[in-house]
Amino acid sequence: QVQLVESGGGLVQAGGSLRLSCAASRSIFSLNVMAWYRQAPGKQRELVAQITSGGRTDYVDSVKGRFTISRDNAKNTVYLQIHSLKPEDTAVYYCNAVSISPITFYWGQGTQVTVSS
Repeated sequence: QVQLVESGGGLVQAGGSLRLSCAASRSIFSLNVMAWYRQAPGKQRELVAQITSGGRTDYVDSVKGRFTISRDNAKNTVYLQIHSLKPEDTAVYYCNAVSISPITFYWGQGTQVTVSS
């Protein structure tokens, strides 16, 4: 089991930056994939960025060049650095972790990001 706690959300003007953090209750070294999802009002939750245990990263097209995901295994923390925020980035951002042996999905409670125009 692992608990995930997000932080760093808030209200920011368009063009601004934020860094979201996801702190895990235990070592994330064995977690195969760490990811950030977001869910805007009235929309489905979507995968924004993910990073594997080997450090490979992938992003949804709409955030490429603006979002950077990273993981610090020593601190059991995953980050999402966000630049050039747009109003359409407004959403609750969720941290996700996947362990494949056995396959298990973990979710945080979410952190709200609101971008004003």
